[in-house]
Amino acid sequence: MSRIQQSLSGMLRASWLYLLVVLTMLFLVLPTLVVIPMSLSDARYLSFPPKSLSLEPFFSYFASLEWRTATTVSLITATLTMLLATTLGTAAAYSLHVSQSRLSGVLRGLMLAPMIVPTIFIAIGLFFVYARFDLNNTIPGLVLAHTLLALPYVVINVGAGLRSYDMTQEQAACILGATRLRAFFDVTLPQIRFSVIAAAMFAFAISLDEAVISLFISGGDSSTLTKRMFSSLRSEIDPLIAVVATLMTLLSILMLCISLMAQRKAKRSSL
Repeated sequence: MSRIQQSLSGMLRASWLYLLVVLTMLFLVLPTLVVIPMSLSDARYLSFPPKSLSLEPFFSYFASLEWRTATTVSLITATLTMLLATTLGTAAAYSLHVSQSRLSGVLRGLMLAPMIVPTIFIAIGLFFVYARFDLNNTIPGLVLAHTLLALPYVVINVGAGLRSYDMTQEQAACILGATRLRAFFDVTLPQIRFSVIAAAMFAFAISLDEAVISLFISGGDSSTLTKRMFSSLRSEIDPLIAVVATLMTLLSILMLCISLMAQRKAKRSSL
């Protein structure tokens, strides 16, 4: 009986913590969920709660050339950023993992610097640098800038996968005659693939949601969805913003779920 009382008292003492966690999650999630019913409203302005539901805003979104162009630019930029950031980040994480140099710590700090430096400072610097090379308002410029932001997340995820990997397997492949590059692709990469997939999903989501840098270096036919949304809010309150926000939220959730599944499989494979 005493053990039951002790367990009940322990649960009661911890109940305030569970309540705090639930309230915090509701505070973070509810503003995002509010956008979904707003996107189904047939009103000509943003309103909540909607008086009536309709799919007309989604039809209007797909019929709009400006929004479709911005969507295409964002998806192309996010895909190219994912490929470039994953490739460079995986190579950087592998080099830092196997390096014996004293400068590896400094290099790791430089790789993670974009996570620490305020994005507005990076955006201002890129704007003036791009102006010299005519990269403003171009997709290559967006891809390079978004890769800079996504690179630290790739390095962290792939580095975590490499720390749970036994490097002696790669060394054994090299002893048997494989080159270092072939040993990496045939032995190491298949075993850390889930960490690489998770890193790629993070890179895609970061590029898709990036707003500050896009405001500075994108424009015209190279405007991203986030740039188009901010411009629409400044000039007019377009109800299609709720539709775009809903689609981006659902896509980001999908990327996050894939990333979490990949991370879970990576942990299982390391056991």
